[in-house]
Amino acid sequence: QVQLVESGGGLVQAGGSLQLACAASGRTFSAYAMAWFRQAPGQEREFVSAISGSGISTNYADSVKGRFTISRDNAKNTVYLQMNSLKPEDTAVYYCATGPSRTAMLTRRDNYDYWGRGTQVTVSS
Repeated sequence: QVQLVESGGGLVQAGGSLQLACAASGRTFSAYAMAWFRQAPGQEREFVSAISGSGISTNYADSVKGRFTISRDNAKNTVYLQMNSLKPEDTAVYYCATGPSRTAMLTRRDNYDYWGRGTQVTVSS
């Protein structure tokens, strides 16, 4: 059974940085793409970033491009999201996800089968 556990959320001031981590277990980690989504109160869950199984290809939502960086360590079965220049509008619960594909180009929620429980990120102004 695939399990995803996020960590690293917290409270930070605008302009600050946080790094999220997602530890995966239950299948061959390097064979599948990993993604981050986020959901703010009263909003739909939205795509943030994805990385291919090999780690070579990445994909970002326009709202985070140039500020967030996704990476993975296949030896540690962990994917990271480095978030810099944080803004109050980045406040949300951040979820790690994975699915049946290797590609980083999938951005829909229903492209992903497995989800973590989320970690709260709060950016104060």
